[in-house]
Amino acid sequence: MGAIDVGKRMPRRQSATIADVAREAGVSRAAVSKVLRNAYGVSDQMRQRVQTAIEQLGYRPRVAARAMRGSSYTIGLEIPQITNDFLTMIVHGALEALVGSPYRLIVAPVTSTSDSTQAIESLADRQVDALISVVPLADHAWLDRMSIGIPTVLIGSHEVSPCFDTVVGADEAGAHLVMDHLFELGHERIAHLTRRRVSPTPEPADPADWLQTGRDPHDIRGRVYLERMRENDYTPVLLTTGPEELEAKAAWAEFLDSAERPTALFAGNDTLAIGALRANIERNLGPADISVVGYDDTTIASHPALSLTSVDQSGHSMGTAAVRLLMERLEGRHESVFVEQPVTLKVRSSTTEARRP
Repeated sequence: MGAIDVGKRMPRRQSATIADVAREAGVSRAAVSKVLRNAYGVSDQMRQRVQTAIEQLGYRPRVAARAMRGSSYTIGLEIPQITNDFLTMIVHGALEALVGSPYRLIVAPVTSTSDSTQAIESLADRQVDALISVVPLADHAWLDRMSIGIPTVLIGSHEVSPCFDTVVGADEAGAHLVMDHLFELGHERIAHLTRRRVSPTPEPADPADWLQTGRDPHDIRGRVYLERMRENDYTPVLLTTGPEELEAKAAWAEFLDSAERPTALFAGNDTLAIGALRANIERNLGPADISVVGYDDTTIASHPALSLTSVDQSGHSMGTAAVRLLMERLEGRHESVFVEQPVTLKVRSSTTEARRP
């Protein structure tokens, strides 16, 4: 896989039991179990007492204890979108990694545009043995608590935690590859189309504000775009849209019809890039007019009708890596691991040299 382990490894913990946690917290074992599953009806006071006891004792549910209650032999996979081909690649990678094992995959797509907790909780309620969550829109502390009870791997979110493992693509390096490529082709008027921030809190008026601190892959790609444009004294043009292809098409079409046309577009992923290409084609604009670069190198990107230049971060390998890390957790590993996968730029005919005035 060529993965680079840059993870923070935590020291191995003592083998405390759920009974030890209950005794330390002064509650029943059933109450501890409810807190571990983040079940409904748990008061903040009880959660705090149990969480404090867990931290003091260094407790993690043991594989043997899970076997005694009866393993479900299922892995839960939460995904934020069902129409994104890159996420399909992750699912395929996870499925391939489970071939020959007794485990099966349960996929739970997010049905709300504001949070991932409902989908993750639905998997936990089905007693999955472990969880994979793709760029979850959930509170970090909540994810930590959930991961204490269920081995968890996050894909995409550049977060480091002692409670869960993380698999990401080298988003910063990938965005630099895109900008290097467009600059080498002579482009100066480059726009960036990124996913609108989905959060319980309102999005700032200027998207650049949240790009500066976000750990989402789109935040990192957008941040590199802004830095590189400003370093060269070029004017950034930052556009936001919803996650779907037709939403991207509408946003890009509106921009094309109301502003000076750029010579290139760096789209936050292939779905957004293909939406923009739809708008370009409707206006009889080709690569000589606007070069377009996507991200993820989904299968359709290499289709001759599109021939989309894109960054390959191997969604298939991400899914495979996530399952491998979960199997290690289920076999007894306690320390957290952060895996960053290398990326490459696949140059195709959607990008060409900038036209000179």
